[in-house]
Amino acid sequence: MFAGNGWGRTMEVALLIAIGGFVGGTLRHAIAGVVAAPGGTLVANVLGCLALGFLTYEAELAGTLSEETGYVLSTGFLSSFTTYSTFALETMQSAPLLGAGNVVANYGLGAIAVLLGRSAAMTVTEG
Repeated sequence: MFAGNGWGRTMEVALLIAIGGFVGGTLRHAIAGVVAAPGGTLVANVLGCLALGFLTYEAELAGTLSEETGYVLSTGFLSSFTTYSTFALETMQSAPLLGAGNVVANYGLGAIAVLLGRSAAMTVTEG
């Protein structure tokens, strides 16, 4: 869009992040309407970890996605699609056993999802 590193580039990056953020937040809201808390947040966080794992390792291994795509998907979409604050609030509002399970599920499944994303990126870049 805009060339250089000046004001135009700054505005381009902000617009790309805003577009991704709008889509990510809207999709997270839709998931929350279908899957009750804290399940909807868990679904969004795990899918976000999978996607970020893929994007990060794709960039490291192949680097075929543009910097602009990274702004839209990583900083914009995934930052608004996933949510630590809602996860923390729902955990604290849950019964103690459910809250503990929510913590284990979000961190455990999130870490596994990042590894699966990495594996998918390795498969795609090697193929």
